[in-house]
Amino acid sequence: MSITCSRCQTQRPVLKRPKNGSALCKSCFYYCFETEVHETITCGQLFKRGDKVAIGASGGKDSTVLAFVMKLLNERYDYGLDLFLLSIDEGITGYRDDSLETVKRNQRQYGLPLKILSYKELYGWTMDAVVKQTGLRNNCTFCGVFRRQALDRGANAIECDVITTGHNADDIAETILMNILRGDIARLKRATNIVTGCGDSEAESTIPRVKPFKYCYEKEIVMYAYFQKLDYFSTECIYAPNSYRGFARTFLKDLESIRPSVILDIIHSGEVMALKDSVRLPPRGVCTRCGFISSQSVCKACVMLEGLNTGLPKLGIGKSSKVEVIRKPVVNKSNRLDF
Repeated sequence: MSITCSRCQTQRPVLKRPKNGSALCKSCFYYCFETEVHETITCGQLFKRGDKVAIGASGGKDSTVLAFVMKLLNERYDYGLDLFLLSIDEGITGYRDDSLETVKRNQRQYGLPLKILSYKELYGWTMDAVVKQTGLRNNCTFCGVFRRQALDRGANAIECDVITTGHNADDIAETILMNILRGDIARLKRATNIVTGCGDSEAESTIPRVKPFKYCYEKEIVMYAYFQKLDYFSTECIYAPNSYRGFARTFLKDLESIRPSVILDIIHSGEVMALKDSVRLPPRGVCTRCGFISSQSVCKACVMLEGLNTGLPKLGIGKSSKVEVIRKPVVNKSNRLDF
């Protein structure tokens, strides 16, 4: 007796969902995946009609599927959103330049406007140049700090109301594990929130950021991209293999092989974990140099730039409060931070 799709009971299944083990045909998988993302958007009230939404686009599987699904659902359910693609060029030769070509193809395929902003334009540095100074040990720290601020600057440039990113369930579970393993319990709330940013006293962004793929397994995103024949870039960043997140990801995959539900279990644990009132992140203010959100008088990005520009790259590793003397910068008309 042949096996049939567990939903429609007529077609042959093409996959077994990692999330719940159900065997689905291609059409039913599309329906389930898209409906679950729609329910995440509506239940979480991620958008409101008329919002200008910047889709963080890297050319990878997550952001490519996000752009495709956001356009699809916006038309199917009449969200009334104005969608844009927003890409950040970190300046990584042989990686980001190739992935941006994918983003440009996506722009043509989906008919969405595209804005590209580079580290070189914003900070006067590329990641290739940063790595030459810092080596491979702390390069992901620099890139992460610069990228978070660059997304805000790009969204501000195109006057967007919301930034949506392709962070999936695996990403969020990894972040929860990383925070627990390094004792950074205060960040658990922000790691599990589906909406972060404006209105949050502990936010690192001036614009709300949302995660429609919060409950989507990475494997299902890959399968969706494969069956839909989406055009995406699959090469890993050349500077990423030694990152702390990479070790957390390997650990999570080992757990998933034993217990497939572990990804959603970890997210649920992070959501319901009760913290003492005294366990809080520092209140957010405004950086005296660049004007972006910071818990210190000078934000992490500005401290890192000071270290790079003065030949002291390690100045940016650690707490901004440990830096005693930092020269006052000048912000020129192009929004580039000069020292």
